[in-house]
Parts: sequence; structure tokens; C-alpha cells
Amino acid sequence: MPGTETERWHGAALDFSARMSYGDYLALDRILDAQHLRSSDPNELLFIVQHQTSELWMKLMLAELHGARRSVAEDQLPPAFKMLTRVSRIMDQLVQAWSVLATMTPAEYSAIRPHLGMSSGFQSWQYREIEFVLGNKNPALLQPHAHRAEALRSVTLALEAPSIYDEAIRLLARRGFAIDPERLANTAPSAARPDASVEAAWLQVYRDPERHWALYELAEKLVDIEDAFRQWRFRHVTTVERVIGFKRGTGGTEGVSYLRRMLDVVLFPELWHLRTSL
Repeated sequence: MPGTETERWHGAALDFSARMSYGDYLALDRILDAQHLRSSDPNELLFIVQHQTSELWMKLMLAELHGARRSVAEDQLPPAFKMLTRVSRIMDQLVQAWSVLATMTPAEYSAIRPHLGMSSGFQSWQYREIEFVLGNKNPALLQPHAHRAEALRSVTLALEAPSIYDEAIRLLARRGFAIDPERLANTAPSAARPDASVEAAWLQVYRDPERHWALYELAEKLVDIEDAFRQWRFRHVTTVERVIGFKRGTGGTEGVSYLRRMLDVVLFPELWHLRTSL
């Protein structure tokens, strides 16, 4: 038929004047126009793309974490397992992303650093929400988001809501394990401290996994996430040290020294400590 070659190529449609295309669906015009360099150094594009893509992965991670938390609260564990596995794989992507940024030399970063002002990954409200959902909560860290009402609302909700680990502990109680009532009621930052009743419950699960297989699998999914999260944080601190050494961070933190202290944060302490007792 006349015009066929201009409309199709090996079965693929070519004319999108009246149909939605790939770029339309993904809003690529807006995404690809969101890299606004503030310096004349071409290496700034790497720095921006690295952080923008990380934020996109974190957006997906938050959706999966919120969904998994709801599923655990509703005793729907198979969907939670799927979502928690996806979270771990997203973190794998974020770990590998640091390898790209690590190609930036100290001299290249020094050329763009004056143009960053006080902007810093420390101010990422999505990262902060991820930490709060996982249980590493600190009310003081709401302040960097006070100037953005929607971001502040999101991180505040995450701070005040039970973490995914809180919901896992509540599930243990619903399944008949003896959990200290104070720990069940506590979703504050101090809840990250180890609790003897929680460890005793998880120990029962690990000593008889066939009897408690769903809880056993949930525990291992949580350990997978913390394992991946530790690798993500470790790759972060290593990349920062490689690029800026021990200079202070642009946001005012101590840089590498601060990031190294964060490596000691344990999200699910009982799940790690019980391994010594098995």
C-alpha cells in the first residue's frame, strides 16, 4: 500500500503524530530537561544525573516499602516478600551507581563544588523517609525539610508511623509470641535498641523454621534489606573519601567522619544478635 514504508519499519509503527509514543509515556522531555548545570564544567552532568537517578530509585523503593509495611500489618506476607525482595534489588542498583560517580577525580569535583552551595545528599527527604520507614528515626532530622511543606509532611508521617520492623514485631505478637507490651507500644527512635523479648521470639522462629516458615522468611527478607543498605552506605562513604578526602560536606557535616559513624547504625538489632545464640 502507498505510504506503508513511511508508517512502519519491520512491523514497528513510525508515525506518532496522533498516538502516544515512548517519550510521551515517560515524559522524557521533562526528565531530560531537568539537568541544569550551574558551572561550565561538563563533569557536573555526571554529578547531577547520578543524584537524580538515585532519587528516582528511592521513589520506587519508598512505594515498595510502604506497600510491604501495609501487607505485614494485614498479615499478607507473600506480597510483602515480593516487595521486600524488590527493595533489596533497588539497593543493589544504588550501590553500583556509586561506581560511576567514583570516576570523578578530586580535581573534577573541586571545579564544580563552589556551584553546589550548601546542597547535599544529607538533605534528601526521600532518603530520610526511607530511614524512618526502616526504623532509624531522629526528630531533629525533620528540620532540613521545614521549608518544603509536602516533603516535611511525608517525613513527619514516616517518623510518627510504625516502622516496617515495628509491624514485624507486632506480627510476632499476633502469632502468639510473648513480646514486651512496652516494646509493642513504642515506635519512637529508642525502639531501635535491642529488646530481649523480641530476640527471644525471633530465636524461637529460627530454631524451628519449618513450624514458623513465613516468619522465618520475613526475618531473612529484613536481613537482606539491611545487608544491602549497609553496602549502599559503605559504597557511599568510600566514594566520598575517594573524591573529597576528609573535607567537610557541602551541607556542613563532617563528611567522611560523619558517614563512617552512620555505618554503625543497626536497623534490626535482634535479627543480627540472635545469630550468636543459635
